[in-house]
Amino acid sequence: MRFGSFCEMLQHWAAISPERESITYSETTLTRSEVLSRFEDKRARFSSFKSVGFLLGEPDEDEVITLLAAIGSGIRVSLLDETLPDELLGTLIKNAECDALEGDKELCDELSQFLCEPKCASHNEVLFYTSGTTSRSKAVVLSEASLCASAYNGSELLPLSENDRLLSILPLNHVFGFVCSLLWPLSCGAEVAIGRGMRHISDDFEYYRPTAVSLVPALADFFTKRGHLNDELSLVLIGAGDCPSSVVSMLHAFGKRVCFGYGLTETSSGVALSVGDDVYAMDICPDYTVTIAPDGEVLVKCPGAMMQGYFHDPDGTAGVLRDGVLSTGDLGYIDEHGRLHITGRKKEMLVLPGGTKIFLPEYEKAISDVLGTDEICVFLRGSAPALAVAEGDEGEILSLLRPLMEKYPRSEQISRVFVRGKNLPRTKTGKIKRYEVEALFGGKS
Repeated sequence: MRFGSFCEMLQHWAAISPERESITYSETTLTRSEVLSRFEDKRARFSSFKSVGFLLGEPDEDEVITLLAAIGSGIRVSLLDETLPDELLGTLIKNAECDALEGDKELCDELSQFLCEPKCASHNEVLFYTSGTTSRSKAVVLSEASLCASAYNGSELLPLSENDRLLSILPLNHVFGFVCSLLWPLSCGAEVAIGRGMRHISDDFEYYRPTAVSLVPALADFFTKRGHLNDELSLVLIGAGDCPSSVVSMLHAFGKRVCFGYGLTETSSGVALSVGDDVYAMDICPDYTVTIAPDGEVLVKCPGAMMQGYFHDPDGTAGVLRDGVLSTGDLGYIDEHGRLHITGRKKEMLVLPGGTKIFLPEYEKAISDVLGTDEICVFLRGSAPALAVAEGDEGEILSLLRPLMEKYPRSEQISRVFVRGKNLPRTKTGKIKRYEVEALFGGKS
């Protein structure tokens, strides 16, 4: 069902079955009517603010409802990761012109020095950050309505029932976590079981006995290899990154249905979902129009779910959003059945000085297979590709790679190996931060 606001969504399901379980955290379970009542009470207290920075860590049921209420109050809400350094949080709080903070009281008190009076009134703006809140991330302006539209599209292609219980363990400051581990089940009338934090990440499946879960590829791999998935779990939705076929095979072996989701922060999350037998072939969501540019880039149009733009960055917005069409930066194609396949990122191509292009996913996979580790990253150093690894000896690694490198032209062969001595930097969704690796080892110099 299509909802225009969180309040409308909660009211709808509370009117149908007010005593049905809606949100659970640990030993506390709230009914639909209780969630609605708390939501309405909390929403009223945000009316005196214009721009709230919401510091998110490991939320309980009360913090989740408070977050929904803050967004539902119609003010600007910036979703921030409370584990970031104070200096970076302060910068983000100032940039978002926050006049109030919500979250851990002690941390809010420490960061209150960065609060300021917003320069202009804001109306229903929700700021999510691309690839998490980092100094290089862009603040994407979404809205309550666009998030509801995204949840609707997901529920149309992949509906949950009122008997489903979804385990919510993804960070809510990421749009995939917010929509696909919170808003999607609520919009379907399903129960949301909130994860009890890192201490219980390995036993939440046994504790809650969910029927569905949304995961990033790294978590899907972690839980599957360790056998943490409960018998009642029937649906695993995977998004926010590429998932190895080996993980899919393991999940299928456990009798789990696997669906992939493709979306971006700029489109309020989901653009397409795989609901058939081929998990890599994704049906396009009802409200979205997807086309492929001549160079293979995926272009998306979705008026109801598209971002308003990058916060205070009109040039950045104009660079990717033209006439309502978003240039995603992803490469893909649409098959004869109208299903979308994602093949990589434009930025995952190294363009050598002579114009030769190296498609990094395939190139790095070949290297990973030889070295037996995925803790690698290829980047451009000077005019040649270089390799960063977590551990090892440079000479031994070059020796191991020599037979593989001989299959490539000399210009495409690894010129240097840099050993970090520990794991390479990754985002919370498990992607290696290529720009940080480049900075560490003098890439593009």
